[in-house]
Amino acid sequence: MALNTSADAPLPVGEVSRLIGGWIDRLGAVWVEGQITQLSRRPGAGVVFLTLRDPSYDISVSVTCYRQVFEAVADVVSEGARVVVLAKPEWYAPRGQLSLRATEIKPVGVGELLARLEQLKKSLASEGLFAADRKKTLPFLPQLIGLVCGRASAAERDVLENARHRWPAVRFEVRNVPVQGVHAVPQVVQAVKELDALDAVDVIIVARGGGSVEDLLPFSDEQLVRAVAACRTPVVSAIGHEPDNPLLDFVADLRASTPTDAAKKVVPDVGEEYERVRFLRDRARRSVQSFIDREERGLAHALARPSIEDPHRMVDERADQVAALLDRGRRTLGHLLDRADSELTHTRARVVALSPAATLQRGYAVLQKADGHVVRDPDEVAAGEALRARVAEGEFTVRVDA
Repeated sequence: MALNTSADAPLPVGEVSRLIGGWIDRLGAVWVEGQITQLSRRPGAGVVFLTLRDPSYDISVSVTCYRQVFEAVADVVSEGARVVVLAKPEWYAPRGQLSLRATEIKPVGVGELLARLEQLKKSLASEGLFAADRKKTLPFLPQLIGLVCGRASAAERDVLENARHRWPAVRFEVRNVPVQGVHAVPQVVQAVKELDALDAVDVIIVARGGGSVEDLLPFSDEQLVRAVAACRTPVVSAIGHEPDNPLLDFVADLRASTPTDAAKKVVPDVGEEYERVRFLRDRARRSVQSFIDREERGLAHALARPSIEDPHRMVDERADQVAALLDRGRRTLGHLLDRADSELTHTRARVVALSPAATLQRGYAVLQKADGHVVRDPDEVAAGEALRARVAEGEFTVRVDA
């Protein structure tokens, strides 16, 4: 319920604390799951104090319970154990502190943990986070590898030594984080995000040695799975465990059975690559030599052909034939020209014989009137009319006599 307060009419701290306590008192008991991080069992004390922490987030809450409540599970519960607590929220007004008063504590068994993980696995798979088409291909030769592992751990040593043995020039960007316990999940998630933000990092390896199901729980945390799914950089899961698989294996782009196996899958072996290059080089050399040999044989076969061996022989064989055809062509053309000349001579003679000039040469004359009209009939002229007489050597004027 909202309070009517102002800068001029504030509430005292005690009143605010009392009101908060009243609101919290109205809350009922709740079942809470978490991991015990601190446990205080003072000898002779009737109350046990412990801190319950959420492994996925940096959140914890104080829990108190009577000794007889805790003694019921004291043999199977210790620091680091996962428990489910039935508790009622309480508010300690003098210090303004929230805590939970537990009335029942139940340890979370391995079977129950595995059942919850299987349920989470199905939920994440239904979202498509484990789909094969989301997997990114690892680079052939990464220049810089991001490594998330425990400090001075065997997993770190195995990855670094095996990778550098296979390819001495490979470089690493290492993030040392807790790989089990309550601080593991947030620090592993932060390390993965930091490496993913570096453009120079080509691939990220999350490595850890073997361990129990409880030890490997951080690598099945939903927050870590979603962080890896959101990475733009390929991620390799290298958790040394058999036969169970943490959920990190399913969301990662590549699963390695051990940190050593991760180094072998991420970094190529320089000796193997040298042998592969040598083999391909020899294969290329043989292919080129085979091609040259085949072309040389083809060239030799072509040079052995008569047309190539003595190219002038074909010309010489055809020279006489060409000469005979040329002579024949000349004779034929000469005959045609002679016949055409004879026909032209005869035609010219006929034309000359029919020409008026030839008639004039024989002594004839052509009479023309003044207008050029040729006189063909005596009736066409009159007495005394002047006419022009045209003969072979020229013309002159005549007059008609009556």
